[in-house]
Amino acid sequence: MLALGGFESPSPLPPEEAAFAAARARMVHEQLAARGVTDARVLGAMLRVPRHAFVPASQRRLAYEDGPLPIGHGQTISQPYIVAFMTAALDPKPSDRVLEIGTGSGYQAAVLSGLVAEVYSLEIVVPLAQRAAADLQRLGYGNVKVRAGDGYLGWPEAAPFDAIIVTCAPEQVPQALVDQLKVGGRMIIPVGSQWGAQELILLRKTPMGLEKKEVLPVRFVPMVR
Repeated sequence: MLALGGFESPSPLPPEEAAFAAARARMVHEQLAARGVTDARVLGAMLRVPRHAFVPASQRRLAYEDGPLPIGHGQTISQPYIVAFMTAALDPKPSDRVLEIGTGSGYQAAVLSGLVAEVYSLEIVVPLAQRAAADLQRLGYGNVKVRAGDGYLGWPEAAPFDAIIVTCAPEQVPQALVDQLKVGGRMIIPVGSQWGAQELILLRKTPMGLEKKEVLPVRFVPMVR
């Protein structure tokens, strides 16, 4: 069927996918924009990426609720607001090469995929790394590279990076990640103990050293090695 103007009208989504798309639009409006996430590029990425495709089938009905969800192996997918907040705080540029520590489900990497040139993502839990890599490839996120490895060591052969995002909490910022960040680069990272307070910290590397800003109290799974 042709729409007015001679352009082919898009095929309607299957009912389940249409319901997910509507839920995703509500998520962006009610959980993100209404809570102060204003970066249009980030909101667009959150609107495009199918979060339900990155959670277990048993959790898909909850995919667009405002909370983390279990993904197996004691790990979680972060709540949508935190993903959007951290992404916006990182201020991603289209030419950026970004290192992610803690691939998890692959959702954060998928969000970044449409905002930057390349994403390198490390996951210490091998089955999660394998599953995320397969899901990202299947869903067409071709500029994301995933491998299993120790996030404390980073990805030295691909460094330096314009930005680094860490989705698990070390007790201190790993020096290897600082070393792999370009001068002028940004890092967003939760820091603190598993049982105590954690703070989301934004770092900027300058010729004079690191600028540090505490931006949000958070609760993340610990960064392990």
